[in-house]
Amino acid sequence: MNDISPPMNVEALPLFFSALQQGLKSAPTEVRRLFHGRGRTVAGLEQITCDWIAQHLVVQLFRPVSDEFLAHLEQGLHQLAEQPEHSHIRSISIQHRYEHGAPTQFLLGEGESKVEVVESGLKYWMNLSSNQNSGLFLDMRLGRDWVRANAEGKNILNLFAYTCGFSVAGIAGGAKQVVNIDMARSSLSRGRDNHNLNNQDVSRVKFLAHDIFKSWGKLKRFGPYDLIISDPPSFQKGSFALTKDYQKILRRLPSLLAENGQVLACANSPAVTSDFVIDGMAEHAPELNYVQRLDNPAEFDDIDPEASLKVQLFSL
Repeated sequence: MNDISPPMNVEALPLFFSALQQGLKSAPTEVRRLFHGRGRTVAGLEQITCDWIAQHLVVQLFRPVSDEFLAHLEQGLHQLAEQPEHSHIRSISIQHRYEHGAPTQFLLGEGESKVEVVESGLKYWMNLSSNQNSGLFLDMRLGRDWVRANAEGKNILNLFAYTCGFSVAGIAGGAKQVVNIDMARSSLSRGRDNHNLNNQDVSRVKFLAHDIFKSWGKLKRFGPYDLIISDPPSFQKGSFALTKDYQKILRRLPSLLAENGQVLACANSPAVTSDFVIDGMAEHAPELNYVQRLDNPAEFDDIDPEASLKVQLFSL
């Protein structure tokens, strides 16, 4: 999907600051997206987002902006921090995601590599100084909530586990076991930290730092699974490309599932629609029937739902 958004409009910035003011009132204790310009619901602000992360305001720009826009943005953020009701803001940063290395400028405070956040009552570590991967994808909140609500007594497989957010939610919901697999050992290490942060029993959790495509036999030994979660990256150089490799995952799922097992299959690329996974499942795992698509959080509203995160449930 080509991005043909017009340049950002400085005259639209009051809408941005109004959203921040409202967001800081409604969810100051939990991690939240306060403004999602990427959903293209506000004309002139299509390339800016803002997250509230443990008393840190994190603004991201996804395209270059004019000097005038940046000056007004910085001025408005300073004015926000100066308001007495916002004295709890510890830092304000602007991350320039369009530049190599996604450099971050701090208007207030400084970056931290490990901050504790709360989401739906559960705790996670996030990284403010990372150029992209902060440790928790905020648009997946309702997916984690669903897993927590449906985990009781289940054996769960968490493919592409990253920092094990689904695993934390599953154990909180009473899962019998969660098996996490991801090539990045450092991400799994942070996942273990997330479990410990919630005082969870890690003897019920496995952390496998392996290539999924070379580990089907090992994964089968820990099964069968009542629930499999597949939340792959859209693209990971040298290891995974959604449009080319997802089918290899889908065809393996039936052999790993228990009777009446379920699959939560996710795709977060705007280049594919929900039919990409539905059609792929029908072709490569026809035993699995489409049940429903989970909602995304309201704060991630998108003018085109098919361009946003797609979390879809299938069942044997």
